[in-house]
Amino acid sequence: MNGKLVKLVAPVIAALTLAACNTTGGGSSTVPASLGVSFNWCSGSPTFQLRNVPKDTKTLNFRMMDRQVPGYPHGGGTVSYNGQQSIACGALDGGSYAPPSPPSGSHDYEWTVTAVDAAGRALATGTAVRKFPE
Repeated sequence: MNGKLVKLVAPVIAALTLAACNTTGGGSSTVPASLGVSFNWCSGSPTFQLRNVPKDTKTLNFRMMDRQVPGYPHGGGTVSYNGQQSIACGALDGGSYAPPSPPSGSHDYEWTVTAVDAAGRALATGTAVRKFPE
C-alpha cells in the first residue's frame, strides 16, 4: 500500500477492531447453557427427565417437531418449574400439544426444552429425540 492509503485506512481498521472488542454488561454471555433432557412416550404427553436446570428457572417451555415432517404443528406447552427433575406424563395435554401421528412407519420426534427465568430470558436449552412408534 502507498503511505497515504495506509494513513487513511489504519485509523478506520483500529476503530472497527476496538468497537468489535467492546462489551457491556460485565461480559455475561447471551448463549443459553445446556439443559439435559430425556423422555419416554406414555398415554399422554411424554414423561421428561431433566438435568442441569439453572437455579433461576421459573418455567419450562416444550416444543415437539417431527423430523420427517418439520412443518407439522405438534406444538408443546409450558410448565411451571419448582425444582422438580421430572415432568409427569400428560403435563402438556390440554394446550397446543398434538401427539405423534406418523402417516406410515416410524418417525423421529425431537423435543426442545427451554428453561426460562421470571423476566422471560432463556437460561438453558436442551433437545432429545426418539422414534414413534418405537
